[in-house]
Amino acid sequence: MQLNPTQTPQQKNPDLRSWAFVTLAAVVWIFLYNLIQPFADWLTYGLLALPQGSHLGESLAFFFYDVPKLFLLLSGMIFVISLLQTFINTQKVRTMVEKRGEGIGNLMAAAFGAITPFCSCSSVPLFIGFVQAGIPLGVTFSFLITSPLMNEVAFVMLIGLFGWKIAGLYLLSGVTIGIVSGLILGRLKLERYVEGFVYDIKPRANIDLKLEEKLTWTERISRSWDSTKEIVGKVFWFVIIGIGIGAFIHGYVPQDALTGIMGKSAWWSVPASVLVGIPLYSNAAGVIPIVSALLDKGASLGTVLAFMMSVVGLSLPEVIILRRVLKPQLIAIFIGVIAVAIILTGYMFNLVM
Repeated sequence: MQLNPTQTPQQKNPDLRSWAFVTLAAVVWIFLYNLIQPFADWLTYGLLALPQGSHLGESLAFFFYDVPKLFLLLSGMIFVISLLQTFINTQKVRTMVEKRGEGIGNLMAAAFGAITPFCSCSSVPLFIGFVQAGIPLGVTFSFLITSPLMNEVAFVMLIGLFGWKIAGLYLLSGVTIGIVSGLILGRLKLERYVEGFVYDIKPRANIDLKLEEKLTWTERISRSWDSTKEIVGKVFWFVIIGIGIGAFIHGYVPQDALTGIMGKSAWWSVPASVLVGIPLYSNAAGVIPIVSALLDKGASLGTVLAFMMSVVGLSLPEVIILRRVLKPQLIAIFIGVIAVAIILTGYMFNLVM
């Protein structure tokens, strides 16, 4: 790490203390991560004395293992990603996207959506800001679609549960859905279905925005830590509830029942899972543990991922919020295009996995 030669020793020490804290936290993280499995087994089969193979024992062992594992993965990876994000000026990214036309603009918007920690509802205000700034509608949809489908929370949890291969395929499919769907929606020239008041609102100039803000390492680490606490705090109950549902499925739901409904042999399982997921609402943190449990019971990967995509990418609250700025015709087209893209992605995963 290079220090600014103009810094005094008093200014350098905070950076050193911050890095010492990060190093100690990393050591503790590794130590705790290696204790998860023996701790879950001891708590379930030792302290609680539940018989191995029992429904309750299997469910609690799943719960006690997944909860600390996912929270350690989330806190560690979100901190690293948040630290990297301190080097990214989001206002510059928005300006760059605005200057590009379709194609490159859709790619940039989808990539920006993939690295921003927004759920479907929290990404809507930024989507509105893009529209007000004059960014093409198709480009703004690429952001709106990709942001909830693929963010660091989903990516980290997918790595922890399924490995890099499936996480990478999901990332690629989510970004591809955002780009292609945005291009399709942009080519349809649907601006007339945006409520007129959106274009009448002039975006407020960010006079006080420091585009070239210089941060010390202490400030970057502090902001990353605050961001980690905020994000983990927001998804805490989603994770707990999701793992609880997944634990119940893991211990009590018969494998044959789920395989018959969500297996590869049922051609209708993918569109059915999408239809079931649309009225529901959760973020990726809450759905992925359920996906894990469904897969353990024999459900096909493409089907459960299609279910997950529909829950996080086509949620009912998002549609309600969008209705304030989009007319029903555009909302219907938006849902239809994304649903078809998710269904095709589900079939693709079932074919290649």
